[in-house]
Amino acid sequence: MLKNISFRSIFLLSLLLVSSISPAATTLVAVAANFTKPMTEIATEFEKSTGHTAKLSFGSSGKFVSQMQNGAPFEVFLSADESGPLKLEQSGFTVPDSRFIYALGKLVLWSATPGLVDDQGKVLNSGSFKHLALADPKLAPYGVAAMEVLKNLGLSEKLQPLIVLGENIAQTQQFVSTGNAELGFIALSQVIDNGKIGSGSGWIVPADRYAPIKQSAVLLTLGAENPAAKALIDYLKSAPALAIIEKYGYDLAK
Repeated sequence: MLKNISFRSIFLLSLLLVSSISPAATTLVAVAANFTKPMTEIATEFEKSTGHTAKLSFGSSGKFVSQMQNGAPFEVFLSADESGPLKLEQSGFTVPDSRFIYALGKLVLWSATPGLVDDQGKVLNSGSFKHLALADPKLAPYGVAAMEVLKNLGLSEKLQPLIVLGENIAQTQQFVSTGNAELGFIALSQVIDNGKIGSGSGWIVPADRYAPIKQSAVLLTLGAENPAAKALIDYLKSAPALAIIEKYGYDLAK
């Protein structure tokens, strides 16, 4: 009798333990191109910590918004700004109260050529280059910030003929790294290494030269019942994720 009771107790406990463990799941995540490096690292640590997998797609925030409004199956969106997630929220595509700022972006004027860009950005007024790359302001918040910097410096009209537009910040960096443009405005996270610009030369643009780049994340309605999507939103607010975000040169929202 005691053996039967003991066996039954162990069996019931086993059932409870199995039922309490959520099976590993996968979530589809749209990520702003500037956040490629940190998010790739975060996704790896997220899987180690939770068992869930984040399948990442990188691109321009503006294009992602359009795709989601037209049925793209993303469940989590990490935008380069606030406006995209807010627009989706107002259109009923997001889970209420899930939107938050996960990082504050930093802009850098960068060249693959060592010594070309000085630490005050005076090269912009030097006339020593033929092409200036930046992300399309219609699609990418970092492009908006770059144009704001040029306007504040009084150089927007002078440099307009030299501007070449990338579809997103990744393509913009490619223009510069391949030499198709001598310099360009990109995200600091793309070139930072151990707290400083890792290659070429650059000017980290002072934050008071452009409006804060408040990069916002949101849980989309398609991910409302996916444990991996909800877990990723929580993980982005965790200490390990925040440490990775800061490592790539971003500030954190206060």
